[in-house]
Amino acid sequence: MEKTFDTTGEALCCAASVRLGGALRVLAARAGLSDRYDTVMAGMEHLAASLDGGELDDAVLGPAFGANWNLGTRYPDDLSGVEFFRSGLKIVFVALVHTRPDRQAVPAEGLEFALEAAEAWPSDVRIDSFTRLADFEQACQQEAEIRLRTDGLAALWKLAEERCEQYRGAAELLVG
Repeated sequence: MEKTFDTTGEALCCAASVRLGGALRVLAARAGLSDRYDTVMAGMEHLAASLDGGELDDAVLGPAFGANWNLGTRYPDDLSGVEFFRSGLKIVFVALVHTRPDRQAVPAEGLEFALEAAEAWPSDVRIDSFTRLADFEQACQQEAEIRLRTDGLAALWKLAEERCEQYRGAAELLVG
């Protein structure tokens, strides 16, 4: 599969999916959707690896796209975090659609969905000096762009993993 996407935008979109993935994984587990979510994240990990020089493989991306297609609708409406979960999955959709030859998504849209998801977080958080997840996500996006520009992809992935753990912690507090 030919690489026809904007590497910088795609990298920032992938980093956002990793970051929010910390919380999405916890919420998916609580809703009994872990297997499907793991397929989605395998596709995102493959996409991230392709940005480091690997080839895109439809055999990995196709199942990820399919698993993500209606995952949000499978999340029960009565569980807290439902809007975060559904908006957070839109990031993955944008990233995966952008790899398609007939793409219709722009990676920056994924970042907008990350902010939308963070805005939908149903409670205050205690992450560093932030009490609103939306403020934390905005800071993460700015930090990610700077890190990518100054230190490259490896530094971006390391930062995304660090922020993923902070999101995971917030979700664990939410679900108890």
